[in-house]
Amino acid sequence: MIKAVISGTGLYTPPATIDNDELVEAFNQYVELFNAENAGAIARGEVVPLQPSSSAFIEKASGIKRRHVIDKDGILDPERMAPYIPERSNEEPSVQCDMAVAACGEALEQAGKSVQDVDAVIVACSNMQRAYPAVSIEVQEALGIDGFAYDMNVACSSATFGLQAAVNSVENGSARSVLVVSPEICSGHLNFRDRDSHFIFGDACTAIFVEREEHARAGQGFEILGTRLKTKFSNNIRNNFGFLNRADESGIGKPDKLFVQQGRKVFKEVSPLVAETILNQLRSLSIAPDDLRRMWLHQANLNMNQLIARKVLGRDATEDEAPVILDEYANTSSAGSIIAFHKHKGDLASGDLGVICSFGAGYSIGSVLVRRR
Repeated sequence: MIKAVISGTGLYTPPATIDNDELVEAFNQYVELFNAENAGAIARGEVVPLQPSSSAFIEKASGIKRRHVIDKDGILDPERMAPYIPERSNEEPSVQCDMAVAACGEALEQAGKSVQDVDAVIVACSNMQRAYPAVSIEVQEALGIDGFAYDMNVACSSATFGLQAAVNSVENGSARSVLVVSPEICSGHLNFRDRDSHFIFGDACTAIFVEREEHARAGQGFEILGTRLKTKFSNNIRNNFGFLNRADESGIGKPDKLFVQQGRKVFKEVSPLVAETILNQLRSLSIAPDDLRRMWLHQANLNMNQLIARKVLGRDATEDEAPVILDEYANTSSAGSIIAFHKHKGDLASGDLGVICSFGAGYSIGSVLVRRR
């Protein structure tokens, strides 16, 4: 029987960073401008004045200290509050393609493989630059891979859902190996004028190389023991931007065309679902929670991760057991759990067990149980 393994991971990190103090300064300048411009309407009770943010509030609410972004200046301009990412001509590689190529290069190098060894590319992320042609096919062309490619979107769970698709392709024999790539430009759909969410996201791209166990170098990488997917519809995390917007002009520019969420409901509803999904997967494989050496959880909110780990383990997890990259990267959507895996997998010993788990809009949950070879 063909078995799939993860034999390499890659990460592209944009060089620009914004710490909480910088973000708060720009946001509070915007608040002052808004309140001044609407002073009359505010005095008449027609407009609710905006409230300032603070670095202490952000860190307490999320655990985030800074984030990497494609463009810094546009975000910190209080009169713009959005990244400036110029459109490229059709003859130039897209921004997501450039990010993907960089991350894939590291994943291939780590696996000791070349593009000639790859049969498929899956670009799995929350937002694509365009509807078609598929970004994955552009990445395939840029890398020089002879095979097939497709895009998929399950919001913050895209990478783990993509991992299962890659495992299926490898284990059913349709591909020798697959690159799963998540070029997340989260700053592009974040409302930097919303006090409750302006600090949440950062930009990054991850890549995962999945191949047949027989083709991987001896003792390298992680055997994939199983995957578990779960979805349950909810409107509590949503982004209504799409090609149908032009069919109803009244909605153009409205806040719901960017990221919106009801954070408290998400926290309350998703946390037990995630813990239950992981525990059910462990039970199905006759593995006890205490046998887990590490949990690479979706990096959305520190308090949420701590609660999920506590529900799974029956006690508080140490930072070694559930590493955090939120403070450095913020929420990078589907890339988050893979960044944690990429940065905190090298110290595991042969036989150690771990779970890669992401969760988000949908609701969607993807859990991948792995064992160090």
